[in-house]
Amino acid sequence: MKLVEALKRVKSNKEKIGDLRVKIGNHCANMSFETPLYGDATKAKVSEWVQSATDLTKENVRLLESIQRTNLQTLVTIKIGEGQALTNSIAYWIWRRREYSAMDLAVWMGLGDRGLKEQKIVSTTGGEHTHLTIIRQFDPEVRDKHIAALKSEPHEIDAVLEVTNAITDLIE
Repeated sequence: MKLVEALKRVKSNKEKIGDLRVKIGNHCANMSFETPLYGDATKAKVSEWVQSATDLTKENVRLLESIQRTNLQTLVTIKIGEGQALTNSIAYWIWRRREYSAMDLAVWMGLGDRGLKEQKIVSTTGGEHTHLTIIRQFDPEVRDKHIAALKSEPHEIDAVLEVTNAITDLIE
């Protein structure tokens, strides 16, 4: 089974479990004057649905464990920014995509002039003019390169993982 198939099956199983919960909730009890929809077989049906839901949750746990194993053991190389090729596990790339790429982007975007303005001021004692300049404690060119790379990183990760998920066999 391919990784993408396992991911789709987990999603499908969750939907089936939700449907079973609704059926169980609707048919698990009735008033004495009501006729159950499934007649005398209702008790067996409810029991069957409960068992099916339990089996599906067990299958999902097994699949999710295999997905995690696969994500940790499968290495993927992704080209980030200006040609940097980095090799890491699928799990690493998932975390980069979900949270840490955006965090790094926010850090680099925090480097700026803080609203400071270069200006000329006149001294209070005379007519001397002083030119005030901004002293940056960072290299704007380096910042801009990192920002560009970090903005494109999620898209690059998505593209590679989409292919990887389709071709990678699930590690059972």
